[in-house]
Amino acid sequence: MTARPENPSKIYDFVGIGLGPFNLGLACLTEPIDELDGVFLESKPDFEWHAGMFLDGAHLQTPFMSDLVTLADPTSPYSFLNYLKEKGRLYSFYIRENFYPLRVEYDDYCRWAANRLSSVRFSTTVTEVTYEDGLYGVRTEAGAVFRARHLVLGTGTSPHYPEAVRGLGGDFFHNSRYMQNKAELQKKESITIVGSGQSAAEIYHDLLSEIDVHGYRLNWVTRSPRFFPLEYTKLTLEMTSPEYIDYYRELPEATRYRLTQQQKGLFKGIDGDLVDEIFDLLYQKNLGGPVPTRLLTNSALTGARWENGTYTLSFRQEEQEKDYDIESQGLVLATGYKYAEPEFLAPVKDRLRYDSQGNFDVARNYSIDTTGRGVFLQNAGVHTHSITSPDLGMGAYRNSYIIRELLGTEYYPVEKTIAFQEFAV
Repeated sequence: MTARPENPSKIYDFVGIGLGPFNLGLACLTEPIDELDGVFLESKPDFEWHAGMFLDGAHLQTPFMSDLVTLADPTSPYSFLNYLKEKGRLYSFYIRENFYPLRVEYDDYCRWAANRLSSVRFSTTVTEVTYEDGLYGVRTEAGAVFRARHLVLGTGTSPHYPEAVRGLGGDFFHNSRYMQNKAELQKKESITIVGSGQSAAEIYHDLLSEIDVHGYRLNWVTRSPRFFPLEYTKLTLEMTSPEYIDYYRELPEATRYRLTQQQKGLFKGIDGDLVDEIFDLLYQKNLGGPVPTRLLTNSALTGARWENGTYTLSFRQEEQEKDYDIESQGLVLATGYKYAEPEFLAPVKDRLRYDSQGNFDVARNYSIDTTGRGVFLQNAGVHTHSITSPDLGMGAYRNSYIIRELLGTEYYPVEKTIAFQEFAV
C-alpha cells in the first residue's frame, strides 16, 4: 500500500517505523485488535527482505513456525501455513518434509501478508520525530505528520563495512547485493570473499560450484579461527526463551557485552550441512586436479588498495602474527550488519535511555524511553536480550509482550517458562 492522505487531527495508539519481519509481525498481530489503532511507515515501495541473497536453495535457519504470527497466535490468518494454502502449495510443502522455508519463499510470504494489511504505508520516509503534549509526532518526507502515544522502532540493521575499506574505490560490494552483481563478478579473473557467516558460505559454495565454467580464482578469508557451524542443539535452542532473557538481563553490563562476542556462533554460524556440502564440493572438484581456490582463517583485513582494476588486500594472520597480501579483481564483503540509531530520533534523544557504551538501554519490556512504555525497539538488543533479539522465532513473543504493554492487558498469552534447564543459581 502506498502513502495516502492522512487526517492531521487523528491520534494513533502507536506508529511503527520500518517494516522488516518483526514490525510486519506486529502489524499482523495488531490487525484484529479493535482496541489498538496503529500505522506502519516504510520508506521502500514494497516489502523487501535480503533480496540480494536469494540463491537457489537458500533457506531460513529457523523452522516455518517462526513465521510472523504462529508462536503468538496459531489461528491467525497471517500464518505461513495459511499463505501456502492460499497459494496452493500446502500439500507440496507437506510432501517436501522440510521444516525450513526457502528464503525467496519467506520473502514472498511477507509480501503476501503486507499486502493484506490496512495499517501499512509504503513509500513513506520518516524524517523527524518530535514529542509534545504527551504525543509523538512522526514527520515524513512528504510533509505528513502522524501523531501517536507510542512508537515501535523497526528500522533494522544496515550492511557493515570494515574500516579497512572506507573510501576504497572500485566495484566491490556487500553480500546484500550479491545476486544483482553476480554475473559481472564472474567475469573477473579472481574473486575474494571476506567474512565467516552463513552468507559468506552460501556465496563461496555458489561461486565454487561454477568455478570451472568461468575459470576464476576464488579466495575465502575469515578472521574467525575456523569456519564455525551454527550451534543448533536443542538444549542450546532453549537459550531463545523467556527464562534466558530474564537471566541475561540480570547480568552485569560488562558481562553481557562480553557474552555478545562469545555467543556469535549461536546465531551467526554456518549451517552445518552447508559446511559439509562445501567440503564435498571441494573434494569433487579436486578429483580432476587442484582447484584454484584458497580458504584462509585467523586473518583480519587490515588494509585495502584499488588500482588498475585490482584490489590489494592486506591481512594479519592473528595466531602467527604475520602480515600478508592477496591480489584480487573481485571483492565481496560478507561482513554482517550493524545497527545505527536513526537520525530522525535526534529531537527526542533526551527522552531515550542509553547504557555506558552509548547503546540503547533496552528494558525487559523492550522499551527504550525514560517512561518505560513509550518507545519500543525491535531487534538491536543483543546486548540486553542476548541471541533472542535477532531470532525470527522470538519475534512473535516480543510482539506479544509489546502488545501487552500497549494495551495494558494481555491479548496474546506471554509465555514465562518454557525451558527444561535452569540458567541461574
